[in-house]
Amino acid sequence: MSATPEKLLSELVDTVVKEGASDLHLSEGRPPVIRVSNFLIPLMKMPVLTRADMEGFLAVFLSPEANKEFVARKETNFAYSHVGKLRFRCNAFFSLGRFNVAMRLVPTKVKSFEELNLPPILETFAKRQQGFFLVVGPVGVGKSTTLATMVETINLERLEHIITIEDPVEYIFEPKKAIIDQREVKLDTPDFHTALQGVFRQDADIVMIGEMRDPETISTAVTAAETGHLVLSTLHTNTAGQTVDRIIDSFPSDQQTQIRIQLASSLLGIFSQRLLPRISGGLIPAFELLINNNATANLIREKRTHEIGSVIETSSEDGMIDLNRCLAELVRKGEVTVENAFQFSSNPKTLERMV
Repeated sequence: MSATPEKLLSELVDTVVKEGASDLHLSEGRPPVIRVSNFLIPLMKMPVLTRADMEGFLAVFLSPEANKEFVARKETNFAYSHVGKLRFRCNAFFSLGRFNVAMRLVPTKVKSFEELNLPPILETFAKRQQGFFLVVGPVGVGKSTTLATMVETINLERLEHIITIEDPVEYIFEPKKAIIDQREVKLDTPDFHTALQGVFRQDADIVMIGEMRDPETISTAVTAAETGHLVLSTLHTNTAGQTVDRIIDSFPSDQQTQIRIQLASSLLGIFSQRLLPRISGGLIPAFELLINNNATANLIREKRTHEIGSVIETSSEDGMIDLNRCLAELVRKGEVTVENAFQFSSNPKTLERMV
């Protein structure tokens, strides 16, 4: 490799910015690849990356101790700041014994709900004093961005103590009205559960959990929401009903009744989102919103979560948003193609009647 790892990284980051890419993939034995508007594009003019290239990159990304841990565990999450301006959320991993790094660009500016084409009703959840609000969806649909906008809305308007627990920390918040403490797993705390237990002794008002990965974290998050905190978090689920089931099913059967009761009383809402290719270029979100009203709470308590979709469909006057109605509206506005709308629908037969 003629260029130093720092110089080659700098060239690649410049390409990410110039092409408006969201992701950069570095893999031993392949040229670098970027993702633009959901499409992977190999940078064929760049050289195939060697083992030495990847080791050079990892030496830039990780401290010697973190590098040792990566080699031992075969995978690690970390954040990379380029020249103090651009920030990436990264994961290094092995594939058939080869080094790989997946890098997601984190925008430096937290956008407003309007700029993100998200519904203004999300602001009402950011104004709540306590409760449990979830942003869900597959990987790479902007869940962290939506949560960051909710946190920034609170930061601009409320004198509150916000604690974020992330792996790694993505958006760096500048405290405005709020006090914000951002805790990174492995750097500031051993794990999500330990950090979440700490918030009860840290005089926190709002807690943002980057991801709920185990029953202990979920249970503590629900308890925090019950005891006067506003708790914001994410799950890798597709729909509101599926999210409730995933939370309850993560517990042993003898604890499920208790978590149903807790969730029914503490849940504020579940916002599920997707990113669709926009006809004019780029991506645009489609979404579903479940609001926990009396009908929803009863369904959760009574093990009738399969009816949650029907409640969303018939409760638009309460502020709920049905994914199919959202997709049909995007088609009507000429934002997305009919084909893409059907591809992202969880119930294409119902969508067919709408478009």
